[in-house]
Amino acid sequence: MSSFDNRKDAFEGKYAHDQEMMFKAEARACKLFGLWLAAQLGLSGKDAETYAKEVVSANIDEPGFEDVKRKVMPDIEAKKLNISGHMIDTQMEKFMAEAKAQLMAGK
Repeated sequence: MSSFDNRKDAFEGKYAHDQEMMFKAEARACKLFGLWLAAQLGLSGKDAETYAKEVVSANIDEPGFEDVKRKVMPDIEAKKLNISGHMIDTQMEKFMAEAKAQLMAGK
């Protein structure tokens, strides 16, 4: 095998690894966000865990977190919470950073 083939295989492996880590980070960020929002909605225990899993499942529709926002906004509005789209974005950024840090730490 040539060194070019070795480099190509290494880049393909790194790309696959990076994509897997991004998928895991997004799923973890959605779970953290779901648990945070569940608390804001007055949910706890198993109800909060179930809600967080629903938020994670909502993220499968498309890249990014717009699908998550579409899932949670009716819940926020139904409870008349003062949580804006901007606040959701801010929380998702925070939880994405936390999820990446947890993954890097091996948690």
